[in-house]
Amino acid sequence: MKKIFFLALFLTMSMTIFAQNTYIFCGKLIDTEKGNIKEEQTVIVKGNKIVEVLKGYVNPENSDDVIIDLKDKVVMPGLIDMHVHIESEHSPKSRLEKYILNDADRAYNSVKFAETTLLNGFTTVRDLGGTGVNISLAKAIKAGKITGPRVFTAGKSLATTGGHADPTNGSSRKLLGNPGPKEGVVNSVEDAKKAVRQRYKNGADCIKITATGGVLSVAKSGDNPQFTIEEVKAICETAKDYGMHVAAHAHGDEGMQRAIIGGVKTIEHGTYMSDETMELMKKHDAYLVPTITAGKEVEEKAKVKGFYPEIVVPKALAVGPQIQGTFGRAYKKGVKIAFGTDAGVFKHGKNGKEFGYMVEAGMPVVETIQSATITNAALLGMKNELGQIKKGFLADIIAVEEDPTQNIHIMEKVVFVMKNGEVFRKD
Repeated sequence: MKKIFFLALFLTMSMTIFAQNTYIFCGKLIDTEKGNIKEEQTVIVKGNKIVEVLKGYVNPENSDDVIIDLKDKVVMPGLIDMHVHIESEHSPKSRLEKYILNDADRAYNSVKFAETTLLNGFTTVRDLGGTGVNISLAKAIKAGKITGPRVFTAGKSLATTGGHADPTNGSSRKLLGNPGPKEGVVNSVEDAKKAVRQRYKNGADCIKITATGGVLSVAKSGDNPQFTIEEVKAICETAKDYGMHVAAHAHGDEGMQRAIIGGVKTIEHGTYMSDETMELMKKHDAYLVPTITAGKEVEEKAKVKGFYPEIVVPKALAVGPQIQGTFGRAYKKGVKIAFGTDAGVFKHGKNGKEFGYMVEAGMPVVETIQSATITNAALLGMKNELGQIKKGFLADIIAVEEDPTQNIHIMEKVVFVMKNGEVFRKD
């Protein structure tokens, strides 16, 4: 008899929870699809989905429904950052940590980075390179084991021997070895295909290549081309077969052109992009992910003695100051822009600074927010689920205390975060 009673009680409670709706009263709501701001709206959430968006403040139908009062806030969809490194955070110890940290150490570190990212309004991120811990982290978040944003990850970035993402750069000769496709190092068309398939096998969602030299790698050049067009084409064609898009880290112009012609979808950084390359991006429907915040950070830290290895300093001082100006030129030329920051090069949770730098370079506020919502949702194949506060979409909702069109820096101070219908922050 007791078993029947408790079963009935459990079923009643389950039905009540299932039926419960959350009513969010929004003083202002940013419509990312139309690019305007609506006054006094009610967003109704059931489970992990938005079921209605109504004009005015609508009272709940049931006594069990929950009200979240954001009448004095500006509400918008959860933000999407297309370039983070979720398992690390750069510091003067980074080079040493490469040799002394175990995967378990990186995993524990990444838990905090993921939570910090989510609590600052970024409900979805694209992770563009780590050791492979990022894949496990993405799975753990999806399973609800830890708190963090929805993660689409490239796993380990692809490089050429000695290239920007060669994992043995800067090692002693005893440790250099001869990494290949399994470790993400490519030196032929066949290597390229195998490396992509290995990433797919490992559980990656997308592919990231280092099309040129980079700033923080312990290598001489920060901008030389590092893949042939044939290798890039092989990577992109194989990735397409496996349902993945390709992102290309690129500072130098020649490497960018090879990447674009080869079929990559996004160019990360784009530091020395020429007008010719901008036209090429438009022709091939490629997007620029500017990462201005990272450029500012590496320039600043390069002036701190000992923060970076000596070989990195001149690259950081040269590349860092260029990124914002290139972004401004590209935007004015009509290049499509996807929001991305390179968080991990700087402290996680500071991703919102990017909005201010984008506006400073000439992009209107609403367009910067659209780049971090509807644009990025489409690039991730989630245009009907993320990036809008709209009926049928996932309930990823954030809020700030002021209108960002009047004060863009308020995007750095998120006070409410809901992901998948669950509230993670409510100041």
